[in-house]
Amino acid sequence: MNVSRPAVHPVEAPPMTEAAVHGPRVRMKDIQGMPGTKGGLFLRLSQFIFSIISVSVMATTNDFRSATAFCYLVLAVGLQSLWSLSLAFVDMYALLVKRSLRNYLAIRLLTIGDGITSTLTFAAASASAGITVLIDNDLDKCSVNHCTKFETATAMAFISWFAMSPSFLLNFWSLASHC
Repeated sequence: MNVSRPAVHPVEAPPMTEAAVHGPRVRMKDIQGMPGTKGGLFLRLSQFIFSIISVSVMATTNDFRSATAFCYLVLAVGLQSLWSLSLAFVDMYALLVKRSLRNYLAIRLLTIGDGITSTLTFAAASASAGITVLIDNDLDKCSVNHCTKFETATAMAFISWFAMSPSFLLNFWSLASHC
């Protein structure tokens, strides 16, 4: 019986890859500025710093309670400082453990939270800017008020909002691309 037998050739094991040696690598397709990136952490810390400066400057005046817009600014920017600080901690954790924050529910929560806080901050900064212009230009009562401090607090709130805008837009874009 002349039956051909299959030839068995030894196969070498493939060389160890970097992923096998060091563990699986985290796939980072995130754009800088998205949650869990160094850019995102920078944006969150910027938001926090400028909002804290705004609250601190406004709190050092004794007559900020005289206008509702200034009280609203303190409330809105205080809320933004807490939101930004908590998300800065989340970004630090994600960077330390090398995890991506591309979970749909997390992105949805971040987008809604960023949208609410950025809208509140922009509205409060705009209202405070209007009152500051009223006091300074129209009523000409800057000599008896703290116009410089009001203007500084309002400017810091706007800068904080400018730092919040990329975070919101990148989260919104990420949320829209998941659908």
